[in-house]
Amino acid sequence: MPTWQELEAKYYMKTFVRQPVVLVRGEGCRVWDESGRPYLDMVAGLAVNILGHGHPRLVEAIREQAGTLIHTTNLYYTIPQLQLAELIVERTRGGRIFFANSGAEANEGAIKLARKYGRLHRGGAYQIISADDSFHGRTLATVAATGQPKLQAPFAPMPAGFTSVPFNDLEAIERATTPETCAIILEVVQGESGVNIGDHDYLVGVRRWCDEQGLLLILDEIQTGMGRTGRFLAQEHHEIIADVFTLAKGLAGGVPIGAVVATEKASVFTPSDHGSTFGGNPLACAAGVATMKTLIDEQLIENSARVGAHLLGRLRWLQARHSVIERVRGLGLMAAFDLKQDVAPAVVRAALERGLILNNTSARTVRLIPPLIITAAEVDEAVETIDRVLAAL
Repeated sequence: MPTWQELEAKYYMKTFVRQPVVLVRGEGCRVWDESGRPYLDMVAGLAVNILGHGHPRLVEAIREQAGTLIHTTNLYYTIPQLQLAELIVERTRGGRIFFANSGAEANEGAIKLARKYGRLHRGGAYQIISADDSFHGRTLATVAATGQPKLQAPFAPMPAGFTSVPFNDLEAIERATTPETCAIILEVVQGESGVNIGDHDYLVGVRRWCDEQGLLLILDEIQTGMGRTGRFLAQEHHEIIADVFTLAKGLAGGVPIGAVVATEKASVFTPSDHGSTFGGNPLACAAGVATMKTLIDEQLIENSARVGAHLLGRLRWLQARHSVIERVRGLGLMAAFDLKQDVAPAVVRAALERGLILNNTSARTVRLIPPLIITAAEVDEAVETIDRVLAAL
């Protein structure tokens, strides 16, 4: 019989460089491979499994909804969709919401919304400014909005209407703004490029610039939302409100979902402008309702802030012990450290061999985005494993 790895090599497109383990089950902050070996998960499905693995409230909600109604299309009202819409909009002071299936789709929706807004309110303006090293998705439009030429090059030419400027540089945004600009899209914390944190004055300044110029401010909260940074939305740290923001990843605790949330001013879609066959289906939304309620009831946002501060402190302890660590940074349970050599992939592999799941975003950057249920003791366990890995480099 072929191994699972051999089947993957035979049948799956060559789009992933996978770690050499087959994961078969999870519970809490741990997962197990097919041989029964446990791993402490500090990646959480790339910031998706915010309730950890197998959380009973989420499992029960999915089980109950699967036995009741999985899908109907958006031609009809469904209760879980409207329950989740209310929970999110009331929690964020948003205006209106649209559900998609992923973060890329949510950002596609935000881009379309901005272009229609530009057509209606800025004389047909359609250009969108983003930041260098950003990441907004894998579709053509969201790759074009992503400020990483290496991701765009294989699929050039990119769709027109996108330009990127240096992150944390307000003057660069001001210089790039033209009469054709309709919106600015940013991450409060750039996740995929290694947890690059937006400066307070920069983000407040961008909000003010958008107000002065009549532009929409789109904040991509796909990775930073749902309590990841110690607030429900990362923009709350800066007391700003986006005209449009997007959610995905942790929104349904592991079930695929995305959301576009816009103020009344920015909610310019009318019937037939946008849609989704699967977006907002009862199963995904029931999982989202359970995730939202658990996040609040179990005070996981507060846990993210508290344990995240502990994690950052322990990473600084590591930095003091290991000269190979050049820089440490984090906000809530979203942290990273940079290394002075191109050894991040080796660190990730060595940690995996010791039962710890980490993620490297580049040859020199290791990222930690664990479940929001993680404890300080589990953080200590992870850091002690990294300590041993670095000592053996």
